[in-house]
Amino acid sequence: MKYLITGANGMLGHDLVTALAGRDVTALGRNDLDITDLDAVRAAVPGFDVVINAAAYTKVDDAETDEDAALSINGTGAGNLARAAAENGAILVQVSTDYVFDGTATSPYEENTPRNPVSAYGRTKAEGERLAQELNGDRTYIVRTAWLYGQHGPNFAKTMLKLAAARPELTVVSDQAGQPTWTLDLAQQIVALLDSDAPFGVYHGTNAGETTWFGFARAVFANAGLDPERVQPTDSASFVRPAPRPSYSVLGHGAWTAAGLTPLRSWDEALADAMRQGVVEPE
Repeated sequence: MKYLITGANGMLGHDLVTALAGRDVTALGRNDLDITDLDAVRAAVPGFDVVINAAAYTKVDDAETDEDAALSINGTGAGNLARAAAENGAILVQVSTDYVFDGTATSPYEENTPRNPVSAYGRTKAEGERLAQELNGDRTYIVRTAWLYGQHGPNFAKTMLKLAAARPELTVVSDQAGQPTWTLDLAQQIVALLDSDAPFGVYHGTNAGETTWFGFARAVFANAGLDPERVQPTDSASFVRPAPRPSYSVLGHGAWTAAGLTPLRSWDEALADAMRQGVVEPE
């Protein structure tokens, strides 16, 4: 099997390369392949059995005023890869997001829950899902994830440690629930999915359990040997952002079990492991 990774310079892209170590992998960053250019994509995909699209426009707030730019990468770019994958009989893994949902649920979103994004970023990622399913649906895995942290890029956990060194006390919102997810866990899960005979379709790639940003921050402090009481709760009204944030982003994992695969481990176990390995350090 030959694997093509797009968005390889990102946090997940780096860990996908690690998870696929020893295999025939070509890892392309944005400067190597512009996925918004269909001709370039059509020239790049032939010869590969699997295309993993980890490329994305992830500036959630900027997308509110620059939706066209976000759509070109998250929507059109995903569609280009799906089209080229279909033309070459390749499997596509399209990495997506919890933002395709409206965040108003009170129990975990199942994989077949209708998409209902409320932000520009969410709309563009939903369009990427739609195009992937429309153009290569019989050979596409959509893997939705959320609240990512890892070694190779900025993220919430690293930011908390950086702020901890500069401030005696932090306030973090306690009214948004989700699932902190280690990118290495996600990368390994994607590889396990590809190595299986699981049916094509939608899978939720988040660590199990749930917490709030406040709970996540306190866990980061505790695992770093810092006093978690230095983190105090506040509400979203105190941190108004251009893009609406889902108040509930917890994703269900039923598709893994149905396919005979084990869902990702708990978020707190993964975080403790990542921090023991020195993955989360202030930048």
